[in-house]
Amino acid sequence: MQYKKISSQELEYFYIKKQESAQKIARRFDCSVNKINYWLANYGILKRTISEAIYIKHNPEGDPFKFRMPKTIEEAKLFGMGLGLYWGEGNKANKNTVRLGNSDPELIKIFINFLIKFFSINKRDLKFRLHLFTDIDIKEAHNYWIKKLKIKEGQFYKPVISQSGSIGTYKKKSKYGVLTVYYGNIKLKNLLVKLLPM
Repeated sequence: MQYKKISSQELEYFYIKKQESAQKIARRFDCSVNKINYWLANYGILKRTISEAIYIKHNPEGDPFKFRMPKTIEEAKLFGMGLGLYWGEGNKANKNTVRLGNSDPELIKIFINFLIKFFSINKRDLKFRLHLFTDIDIKEAHNYWIKKLKIKEGQFYKPVISQSGSIGTYKKKSKYGVLTVYYGNIKLKNLLVKLLPM
């Protein structure tokens, strides 16, 4: 069977600009995936990695965030505090998710405002998990954080419960538990890590 030659402009448009998969382009041109892969290689267009392909599949409209640098001194202060919090309190080991935990709602607020202001994060897309001790009332703790942060009950994962023990003054500081804020996006996670001072 003789296949129609696909131009580099067509492949760049559909594969790079439109972020379509090789399978979708093959259906578009009524040919095999192998033929699309052949033309990609022929034109020197690099194939996406598996992780990049998965990311596009889960974000068909493009990145759900948009980064911008601070424009004023006040914004620069917030930017510095947000990065500082992530550097000191954030979980950077997880490859796919931005995470930060603290028992102080004011610090959590600063980090949330940092994500909203400079990365255009939708607050409704944030998830939260409480780490509580057995002598803390779960409902009371949830209501405390919901009120303090103006978030919804549906944004919470199931809490982690630890046995209460002799932990001195820390217990006083975490009367309502330790809250971790989550935002699942590998690109944002990698961008934040790059922005941290080395």
